[in-house]
Amino acid sequence: MTTLTRFACFALLAVAITFGQSLPASSESADSGTSNDLFVMFGSDLARPGLAPKANYNIGLGHTFKFLGRDPFGDEITFAYTYENGGSHGFLHTDFGSHTEALGLMKNFAIPRTKRVTGYTWIQGGITSMTGNAFVQNRFYDGEALGAILHFNDHSSIWIQEMYNKVVSIPWYTTASIGYTRSW
Repeated sequence: MTTLTRFACFALLAVAITFGQSLPASSESADSGTSNDLFVMFGSDLARPGLAPKANYNIGLGHTFKFLGRDPFGDEITFAYTYENGGSHGFLHTDFGSHTEALGLMKNFAIPRTKRVTGYTWIQGGITSMTGNAFVQNRFYDGEALGAILHFNDHSSIWIQEMYNKVVSIPWYTTASIGYTRSW
């Protein structure tokens, strides 16, 4: 990833956090049922073969559409960037890794008799770039997740998820993650 791209990602993150915390809740957004989410997740892959733990860091943006609420596949469109360590040092950065940009469709659903905890399914597809070899290898990425959201208030929540991941030409792997979400 180039320095310019990294700078742009961090600038976008800083702007999103600043505006997400300083703007009052809009009654128009609440009435329309739309919302924006900024999420940051940390997790561990269990790579096959051998169940070796590997770092998995994810940041992304999501937008919920009220008119998709009855859609069986999803009501929130997401864009996420994920870094995964593919080297021998587990959670430390190595030259071997993958950088994934993925579009996703998330379906949020209520859990009976509770408003503080909700569930979601998340389907993602994108391109992953594997680094550390003589040349960068780009492959198609597919991920499916099932998770729970613990809501603290209308703007802050913790996500816990388990995701099944598949990249063409490498074995499948699972990722257990926990993350924070800021909504506005």
